[in-house]
Amino acid sequence: MDPQNPRNPGKVEWSGDNPGIYLKEDPDGDWTSLGIFFRVNLSPHGTGETMIVLEKPDDALGLPDASNLCLTNNEELTHYLIQDYMSKFPSFKGRKGLEAMTFRHIDQAYTSGDLREEWIETMVSGDDLKVTMTWSSLQEPFAAEVAAEASATGEHEMYSVFIESKNASISVNGKNLSGSVTTRQFFGKEMSTAFMAISETWLIPAH
Repeated sequence: MDPQNPRNPGKVEWSGDNPGIYLKEDPDGDWTSLGIFFRVNLSPHGTGETMIVLEKPDDALGLPDASNLCLTNNEELTHYLIQDYMSKFPSFKGRKGLEAMTFRHIDQAYTSGDLREEWIETMVSGDDLKVTMTWSSLQEPFAAEVAAEASATGEHEMYSVFIESKNASISVNGKNLSGSVTTRQFFGKEMSTAFMAISETWLIPAH
């Protein structure tokens, strides 16, 4: 960054929060359950909240056969996030469950916690669906600046504050999805596969 001109010349695409929970039964195996949450404050498609959970990431199934779900209050925004971002994230890329998941509009959404010990996001759709993502044992926050070639999409610059979560769970109607938090190489160090990503901003680099 040029201290004389701190303004980034890239085009801001969207900004908000984007925490995730990636779980495994075998630390050396593939993901058994995946969850990601978006709270978007700025985007080409307005604001909104989206929660995506994949009970069976590699199966082309939705309800009632599998809890491969997308709960949202802005479906246009959600499709944009999936097409331009999520489908390119390494953990979600090529997952059949992402293509076949059931979309549901949310009737209620709750947030609790303080980002020091625990954070909880809950979404309710109708009388038959309640999904909760819980991040606990939160660690010290750190800031990240990621160049386009190293970002999850390979196309966008990304700036965010990250907080590791050493314990986390995803539940659908009170039943936890399978798997546990493990570790992976992330930002050049070993980190948890559950994390808060807050004040996150994605940009198209200037050319």
